[in-house]
Amino acid sequence: MNLQVTGLGLDKMKLDSPQSFLDQEEAEEAEEQQLLAPAAWRTYMERRAALREFLTAELSPQLLKRHHARMELLRKCSYYIEILPKHLALGDQNPLVLPSTMFQLIDPWKFQRMKKVGTAQTKIQLLLLGDLLEQLDRGRAELDALLESPDPRPFVAGWGLVEQRLADLSAVVDSFLALMVPGRLHIKHRLVSDVGATKIPHIRLMLSTKMPVVFDRKESVAHQDWVSLRWFVTIQPAAPEQFELRFKLLDPRTQQECTQCGIIPVAACTFDIHNLLPNRSYKFTVKRAESYTLVYEPWRDSLTLHTRPGPPEGRAPSRLDTPQPAGCCQL
Repeated sequence: MNLQVTGLGLDKMKLDSPQSFLDQEEAEEAEEQQLLAPAAWRTYMERRAALREFLTAELSPQLLKRHHARMELLRKCSYYIEILPKHLALGDQNPLVLPSTMFQLIDPWKFQRMKKVGTAQTKIQLLLLGDLLEQLDRGRAELDALLESPDPRPFVAGWGLVEQRLADLSAVVDSFLALMVPGRLHIKHRLVSDVGATKIPHIRLMLSTKMPVVFDRKESVAHQDWVSLRWFVTIQPAAPEQFELRFKLLDPRTQQECTQCGIIPVAACTFDIHNLLPNRSYKFTVKRAESYTLVYEPWRDSLTLHTRPGPPEGRAPSRLDTPQPAGCCQL
């Protein structure tokens, strides 16, 4: 079997066996070794090994894949402002440590301004993370090309430039990992208005994330005139959460069918919607209920289900087939 391999100067190489490829590599290494002095050759091989080690430790395909997955997850998260006394760490707050009176001391108008700052900071942080990840992808491609190149000069005379590139990429990795965690919000003005003799508490603002709410596509099922919906959060919160479930009929054909829609508050991760039309498509979305501390929620999960066809026309409906009033928008 004769195969042509392009892009590496091996266009006329015949691959009759796995050994033939190894023989070709050994021949190329021997040819390169003849062009370099023994000491330079050792340096060349050591630096190639160092470059491979850096790629394995910092920019392996598995690590980059994991970074991309975490980036996609962050783009789907919800972002909130956490108000903490300065002596507490993020996640330590509870009703005993952080009483509700804290919000009563904070100026509402100033807090709304801080929410806008939090929104802007979150958007900038996500944009920076995306840019840093692109830099890592490009860096991996550049270093791969350098290893595949038969030119030994970058590893001998030009190694200083390669070392600088490795240092730059290592700094990009550190910046990317540091930005994965939402940081502190910088307060330029006092959030607590003048409260007279009352002691002003020392507080700080932090950005925190909540994992996205996702439909369970295996457990969410459509029946003839109703659907059973299930959803979940990857990391279960310590306290129960409130959700907002929306639904609407796709492609309504009459004015009455336009009422096949609704917004439903739900205090669980499951809900059944009845009085739907048979053999029609509905779109459902779910998200957390609005919160006073929410600053950014760029994504919500959606699901489209098709109800089953109704009974054949002309058949007398049984008691179970008796239609119920629509009233979906009243749910």
